[in-house]
Amino acid sequence: MTATQDIIASELDTARSLFRDELVEAGLLVPSSVEGLYGRSGEFEDIIDTIDDHVKAAGAAEHGYSAPRFRFPPVFPREAFERTDYIASFPNLTGAINTFDGDNKAHAALLADRSEGKDWDHHLESAGTMLVSAACHPSYSMMTGTLPDEGRLLDIYGYCFRHEPAVDPARMQAFRMHEYVRVGTPDEAIAHRERWVGRGLQVLADLGLEAEAVIANDPFFGRAGRMLAANQRNENLKTELVVKLYGDLDDGTAVVSCNCHRDHFGHTFDIRTADGEPAHSACVGFGMERIALAMLRTHGLDRRRWPASLAVG
Repeated sequence: MTATQDIIASELDTARSLFRDELVEAGLLVPSSVEGLYGRSGEFEDIIDTIDDHVKAAGAAEHGYSAPRFRFPPVFPREAFERTDYIASFPNLTGAINTFDGDNKAHAALLADRSEGKDWDHHLESAGTMLVSAACHPSYSMMTGTLPDEGRLLDIYGYCFRHEPAVDPARMQAFRMHEYVRVGTPDEAIAHRERWVGRGLQVLADLGLEAEAVIANDPFFGRAGRMLAANQRNENLKTELVVKLYGDLDDGTAVVSCNCHRDHFGHTFDIRTADGEPAHSACVGFGMERIALAMLRTHGLDRRRWPASLAVG
């Protein structure tokens, strides 16, 4: 990094830290001893509800009321997680659940290590479950087999986990995504993604946010990940809708993600179209907390001063 880039990065870190402190002081977020892990106040949840009303209205306008709703827990089977292949691309973001499965002797050994201030995690075993990394991930295993002629359309909303401890309030470790997922032919998946880019921008505009669509890539891990990221950008498989939370200090924060997965989940979960081909999939994901933060950053922390269409009575 150049000296100028170092200065900008430092100013950006300061701006993020100050915004986080303002949110905590206002009682909107409740901090914990772990960076990026927060409780939410009732007022913050009211903002989330407002956002979700707009997302649901957009879903109804795009799909009518034909998208069945699914709400999965934030934990799902390790076997299904393995089939997403997430661990290959994002091992550093992954959350595995471990638990104690020993006898009294093993418990005594755990307690002995704990009382001596030693690491005791090695006494735990895999619970066979993982934290959900993307809201749509638990849905694919239920579609194994042959899809109906029209494919499948799903409305999914739930908590996600990604291990990214940071002072930036927009980079939470636990957050919610509201997704619309399309599984079917290649043309159906691509059309779904393309239509939602425009509709997602309209949702954000209705919330009083200035956003732009940019070609993007996921943060793939390691040397091979750089190639995957380049391919994803070159093939235009991911479009993010970004809002500048800190003016010209950064390139913007992604608040909505529109993705084409091609036939990745079709292959790994053995999902086939009516003609027997591996199904293609696409999703649009609204980052609920990030949109709420963008609204607070744009309109201020006092909702009574927000635009009349968004303010509380």
